[in-house]
Amino acid sequence: MSSKLAQFLHRDRLQTATIVMNVQEVRQSVDQLVCLLFPQRGCLGRQSLESTEKSVEELKARFKSYFEAVAGLGIKKSAEEIAEAFFEKIPGLAEILDSDAHAALMGDPAAYSREEVIITYPGFYAVCIHRLAHAIHELGVPLIPRLMSEYAHEKTGIDIHPGAKIAGSFFIDHGTGVVIGETTTIGKNVKIYQGVTLGALSVKKKLQSLKRHPTIEDDVVIYASATILGGETVIGKGSIIGGNTWLVSSVAPGSIISLGNQ
Repeated sequence: MSSKLAQFLHRDRLQTATIVMNVQEVRQSVDQLVCLLFPQRGCLGRQSLESTEKSVEELKARFKSYFEAVAGLGIKKSAEEIAEAFFEKIPGLAEILDSDAHAALMGDPAAYSREEVIITYPGFYAVCIHRLAHAIHELGVPLIPRLMSEYAHEKTGIDIHPGAKIAGSFFIDHGTGVVIGETTTIGKNVKIYQGVTLGALSVKKKLQSLKRHPTIEDDVVIYASATILGGETVIGKGSIIGGNTWLVSSVAPGSIISLGNQ
């Protein structure tokens, strides 16, 4: 029986391109990268410049190996080129994440320090992972960004597709149950609460790669459990979207939408 089971489990593996990857190792590398960006999290301890440089080179080599593992899925550049390009993006990503931490500190009266946001806020952690995953997604790497985003989803309950485009000073308060779809575009200084869905009106396969999730312009606040759907739906700059609202059409800049005035 065990021989038959082994044959069954091994079926077609010699004839197909098999991806062999230690998913747990990818997750650990992601967390180590977050800790390098934000040593306040304390998972790497105090590091000298030399040890930080060593950590960066070790992580770069690991990510290169991850990119090599998915090369058969259609990567156009070499894994080494992609790893170099990704790590060159990190200082810019750190600046944007600083703006996200500041937005959380300024946007939540329960936050008393930037360190509190960085260490304890699940929304900040999810956004941090998203920005790293999005950078890899933009470099044309399949699968790895989804591994990263699903790791953050598992840890925080916040589901952000790595394809979503999110500008700086973004704050997710509380966070549990937030869903942000692949083709969502979010402007600067946007704040959303738990249970918000930025989704598609249709999930038909023929819509793949088309704009099917909403656009949220700058300075918008979206309160808990609001649902906003559709690729043509635009929430105008400075609008406030009340809790539990359901929107499938655009609203003008400066709008205040609630259950009573939809």
